[in-house]
Amino acid sequence: MSRAADDQHWMERALELASQAARLGEVPVGAVVVLDGKEIGTGFNAPISGCDPTAHAEVLAIRDASARVGNYRLAGATLYVTLEPCTMCVGAIVHGRISRLVYGAAEPKAGAVESARRTLEEPHLNWRVEVAYGVMAEQCGQVISEFFSRRRREIRERRQQNSGKGSNCL
Repeated sequence: MSRAADDQHWMERALELASQAARLGEVPVGAVVVLDGKEIGTGFNAPISGCDPTAHAEVLAIRDASARVGNYRLAGATLYVTLEPCTMCVGAIVHGRISRLVYGAAEPKAGAVESARRTLEEPHLNWRVEVAYGVMAEQCGQVISEFFSRRRREIRERRQQNSGKGSNCL
């Protein structure tokens, strides 16, 4: 398989993981760590269900991969994630020695790779990560957009249901 075909294959797997997050009411982000063509770690967003602000898909996938490999350093591994990583996740990528990052949709508010910050380009970092972005960006972005659109609709419906309750004063 070509690198582009591999990237698409593993991004499809990350999208499957994002669906698991969505079913739990979490922001649908999925991540998979691949080494030598094999899946060695997976994760999906779980900060709400896990009561853990660090339970982002990338962090959980890196933790899983490190545990399976028996080493916190994952040199040679590629991390596939459906959404551009935040600053915390970029830190985990660097500390985990991930060699390559592939992500789908950009995150204009909190993206720390190209959108809001370019953290991986900071000269003081002791590890360099190859980055490929925009892999299946439309599908990855659509999953996020549909999730937040559905959430806003549910909030509006709750407000409308509750607007008739309370005082009878005009």
